Amino acid sequence: MEYFKLQIGCIIILLYVGFIYIKECRRYRRKLSETMFNELLVIGLICIGLDGATSYTVNHLVTTPEWLNKTLHITFLSSVDLVVFVLFLYMLFITGAFPKQKLRRAALFLPFVINIAVVIGGANSLEYIHGVRTNYSMGFPVYTSYTMVAVYILLSVFVFFKRWKHIERHKRASIFTYMFIMIVVTGIQMVFPELLITSIAVTILIVGVYMNLEDPAIKELSRFHDETVMSFANLVENRDSSTGGHIKRTSRYVGLIAEELQSRNFYPETLTKDYITNLLKAAPLHDIGKISVPDDILKKPGKLDYEEYTIMKMHAANGGNIIREIFRNLRDEDYRRTAFEVARYHHEKWNGKGYPEGLKGDDIPLCARIMAVADVFDAVSERRCYREAMPLDKCFEIIENGAGTDFDPQIAKIFIEIREKVEKVHAEFAHEAEIEAQKVHIVEEYPKSIAIIRKK
Repeated sequence: MEYFKLQIGCIIILLYVGFIYIKECRRYRRKLSETMFNELLVIGLICIGLDGATSYTVNHLVTTPEWLNKTLHITFLSSVDLVVFVLFLYMLFITGAFPKQKLRRAALFLPFVINIAVVIGGANSLEYIHGVRTNYSMGFPVYTSYTMVAVYILLSVFVFFKRWKHIERHKRASIFTYMFIMIVVTGIQMVFPELLITSIAVTILIVGVYMNLEDPAIKELSRFHDETVMSFANLVENRDSSTGGHIKRTSRYVGLIAEELQSRNFYPETLTKDYITNLLKAAPLHDIGKISVPDDILKKPGKLDYEEYTIMKMHAANGGNIIREIFRNLRDEDYRRTAFEVARYHHEKWNGKGYPEGLKGDDIPLCARIMAVADVFDAVSERRCYREAMPLDKCFEIIENGAGTDFDPQIAKIFIEIREKVEKVHAEFAHEAEIEAQKVHIVEEYPKSIAIIRKK
């Protein structure tokens, strides 16, 4: 027991984390993580278990068969390498840098596979050193394993800093902290191999990842916030017969545009992870100002006259004021600003002929320029109380023709170029609408069917 008390304590901690993680996932009916956290947790437990086993066997060389000792050590070294390799993959996942092409994915695994082969192949060169307090292993497999650990930890740190803007701001400091502690502990282990504290680094890594990125309760709170915003936006939109899935569709289009701009490295200083997240959360509120528009104007089936249109246009400015009032006590200033700008400026035009302020070109906030394209496309591609939906070809033509006048030409160009993705989203919602219509029809026809059966 004296040789692996540390490992037992670390295993208990990770088992507790795993228990809470599974319990919270079931409580909130969430799927287990799709970002390799599950694998990281399981591999970490195995790694610490093997660490404890080797700590015991290396101190009982007389009673432990040599083949068993070597097997456990080689397996342990391989598991340590696997932990840091999965950490590297995890960093690629959460920062959106994980390659989509199969060939590039395979290239990621090749150095790891070669390293493991070298570690296993050098099993016979393992050496057991008698230390002051405990025995420990050294030799070519250990040096190879240490080298890979160092390389992949450094690669993970490189990805972290390289993709800094793809991580939420409030998570950056905590991620850096547990990675820094892991580096320090790993460094100490390499310099003083007799300490046998590898399990501490693994435990800190997994607990840090769970608390900052994978806690289902935090994710549920974020989801609840998003659904609350969406429900509030729906209440406003339900006053307008054009509702349908307008706010959901426009939010999806906004996401497609923002992600494409980011992937092409446009506006790199602006399009951070936080900015896109705030934009997606603010998009459903872009027409919140319609709550101030009278029903007879909002639901008018025909064309609005000059006075009615003047009142309708006020919804943009009113929307900004409403956002400012609702969120005045919200600490997240960036989100407040994005929501305000989306609501107030999404009807501004590139040529300065929009409203409410007649802003021109880059003076219009980026979030509002993105929102404008998504909003107009959805407006013309869906049925309204005063007209039928336009064909998609015509809708894309409107966006293309409006580039440089109504819309930011760069954003309009991007939107046209991702037409396939946009049409896929449009088709998904059309299918959902068709299913809902069928349900409504069944509900409406049910009483008639019952009446017919009773007559018979």
